[in-house]
Amino acid sequence: MSERLSSPEELADIDRELLNNFQHEFPLSVRPWQDLADKTGIDEDAVIQRLQSLQERGYISRIGPVFKCNSLGVSTLVAMSIPEAELEKIAAIINSYDGVNHNYERQHEYNLWFVIAASTDDELDNLLDSIEEATGYRCLKLPMLENFHIDLGFELQW
Repeated sequence: MSERLSSPEELADIDRELLNNFQHEFPLSVRPWQDLADKTGIDEDAVIQRLQSLQERGYISRIGPVFKCNSLGVSTLVAMSIPEAELEKIAAIINSYDGVNHNYERQHEYNLWFVIAASTDDELDNLLDSIEEATGYRCLKLPMLENFHIDLGFELQW
């Protein structure tokens, strides 16, 4: 894994463009990387290599769509109370499950939070049962009661 950069000032202009300009309206096509290449003036392989490098260095965690909650299956927010000494180990177990995203630590009795998605309610319950069995800790299921749209794109300030 590449060493993380110490500051955003070390980013090339093309990296800044890739990070800032494609948070919205990411091309949905057979060749999205080529579409990005066409818009940035570099070739497709360079786009892929730069995005992989940005991910390895911790500037991005993933590239993927955000769908309206529960429009393609079901999902829920989950909170767990994990001893600090086991937090990284338990987070790694949880992250190994398909459908888990937004896994993060909070300063609270329930200190590990994540969102998990599945095709059906039964599949979701089975996944949570499996996580409880694999970790030895209880999952507190926190289903959404009201839908809010939060724009996850930010104008990055360099």
